[in-house]
Amino acid sequence: MRAYVFVRATYPDSLLKGFRRKPMIRSLQKDNRVTKAIFAVIIGVATLSMVLYLVPGLYDGLSGAPQGVYATVRKPGFFGRFSDATEIKSTEVSQVAQNLAQQQNLPAQYLPFLMPRFEAQAQQLLIAQAIEDREAERLGLNATASDVQKELQTGQLGQFFFPDGKFIGDDKYREFVTTRLGFASVGEFEEKVRQELTGRKLQEFVTAGAVVNDNSVREMVRKQDAKVKFDYVVVSSADIAKTVNPIDSDLEKWFNTNKARYATAVPEKRQLAYIPVTLSNLPGGKPQVSDADVQAYYNAHKADYHVDQQVKVRHILISAPQGDAQKDAAAKAKAQGILDKIHAGGDFAKLAQENSDDPGSKTQGGELGYVKANGQMVKPFQDAAMALKAGETSGLVHTTFGYHIIQAEARDEAHDKSLSEVAGEIRPILEQQNGAKALQALTGQIANQAAKEGMDKAAAAHNLKVTTSGWLTNSDSIPGLPDSAQMMQAAFTGKKGDSPRFAPAGEGTYVVFQTVDVQAAHAPTFAEWKDKLLNDYRSEQVPQMLQAKLQKLSDQAKLLGDLHAAAKEMGLPVKSSDLVDRTGNVPDVGSMGGAAAVVFDLAKGGISAPIANGENGVVAQVTDKQEPSAEEIAKAFPAQRDKLVEQQRAELFGVYMQTLIDDYTKKGAVKIHQKPTPQPAGLPIGQ
Repeated sequence: MRAYVFVRATYPDSLLKGFRRKPMIRSLQKDNRVTKAIFAVIIGVATLSMVLYLVPGLYDGLSGAPQGVYATVRKPGFFGRFSDATEIKSTEVSQVAQNLAQQQNLPAQYLPFLMPRFEAQAQQLLIAQAIEDREAERLGLNATASDVQKELQTGQLGQFFFPDGKFIGDDKYREFVTTRLGFASVGEFEEKVRQELTGRKLQEFVTAGAVVNDNSVREMVRKQDAKVKFDYVVVSSADIAKTVNPIDSDLEKWFNTNKARYATAVPEKRQLAYIPVTLSNLPGGKPQVSDADVQAYYNAHKADYHVDQQVKVRHILISAPQGDAQKDAAAKAKAQGILDKIHAGGDFAKLAQENSDDPGSKTQGGELGYVKANGQMVKPFQDAAMALKAGETSGLVHTTFGYHIIQAEARDEAHDKSLSEVAGEIRPILEQQNGAKALQALTGQIANQAAKEGMDKAAAAHNLKVTTSGWLTNSDSIPGLPDSAQMMQAAFTGKKGDSPRFAPAGEGTYVVFQTVDVQAAHAPTFAEWKDKLLNDYRSEQVPQMLQAKLQKLSDQAKLLGDLHAAAKEMGLPVKSSDLVDRTGNVPDVGSMGGAAAVVFDLAKGGISAPIANGENGVVAQVTDKQEPSAEEIAKAFPAQRDKLVEQQRAELFGVYMQTLIDDYTKKGAVKIHQKPTPQPAGLPIGQ
């Protein structure tokens, strides 16, 4: 039996569908990044491993495969054949694989070679997830509706759904779930919450006995908090690529071996005949807009010209961490002192620049612009701001961010703009709308005429001209047209000889068009594609060459006991780091908490194996190592103990899950309906 370690975690936030990041302009505004981070902890599928290969024996062939289903998981045993199956959709596998790939930040040219690996990982993750869910159900650990309600109210999402302990209401709740979190429905969202809570219960049940001894904790602190200084050599994939210059015969041989890859490399091309039609071609010129038209539009769109009550404010924020009474009291006292200075005639903007903890506004003297009663600000701040008259300054306003002093610079009461105020905005709108309608009608008329009489006669009848393009791909644009995107999209959905059609082509322009000829996508000859093959060839060769060169450097350095000597033999420069810990960042090496963390496990003088670093690689030799003092170990002890307990739980849960997977596999409870993608050979280092 192969031993796999499964670690329960959530999907990375990149998997959260429908969630969009917005820059945090000011600390007051509700931050989608915070929401996303909280949501990534609470919601998501329980991702169980980074296993490289599918569990052997699961493949069941393609016969009878449900449409769009990659695999099914049932209850083990004879009676499991008659139980409901958990289906794993092929689209789920693709989505998870794509996001696993995105996490690696790999060069785009490597992805075609590495995607089979990520697909294998995604397949295994989702199968393990389904098995975990079924086991929780068997043990009676399913979360209930009341569990879900409690989680949504008291968990980390509670600050959004139950601010100040009060439910935001069904409509706002539904909008948050479907718009901000991207779920299709509240029901789908709450089912995800239930699944996550069920998974937590199973983990807690299985790992309740996890313990660690104090010596293990101290040793781990000693390792984790060590600092190192090291020499290192960077081997660049770009430099290696420059050395890969195959002769034409080798490149042609490679091209012929990989012909399937280029089967449609030359994209489909089309020739189009088209007639541009502009506002200047309208009989009688542009349609005129009367005062009555403007009045009618204003009457029909009065809501568009309503101005909500709003207050222009600036503020000073003194941050106060929640849960720390001493620091809260200090922040409040500081804020009160600033407020006293303002009451005594102090310059608000200057005090904001000198004291405010809001980085987004302090340099502008605390300026926030207009605030409305629309929920964009946290409620205590919004309520205080909306209550101020122009020129007034608030008292201390306490929010989750700390203590605010708010000053109103101007105030607009709710009102409707008059027709005279907005007529200048309305007239161009009507001119554009009326012109577009007339232009569309004329273009439709020309297209109908061209269908009966041909493009040339239709164009001549309106003093227009037909142009025949060269060969175009669907991503090409046509010179002379402001925007030919819609025309190109439509042209590539039809067939040669279809009736003429028309489409908008940018502001004040429509176009009548017809497909004249089609050249299907096809494979190029070697001569046609020779200049484009070198990068592909290099992308395939460089990862293995990079790995080989790094391994040679590492082996020789270990043999000589000296990285400098080995680098000199290979003509490579050596760099040196500062004394760094695991939170440090070293030029050309990157974060010391990533792949480079292996240097902390080396003794002084130790030489590393190849270390992956994006498109490059590194070999390092430790020149100095400092371990934490007894006092530092004691200080870090509690946090490290908790971390080791979590690791122990992960190991216990891994053994438990491996046993389950073996049992489900042996009893035929897992069926694969699509042949897994084979693993590629010769992957880049670190993959």
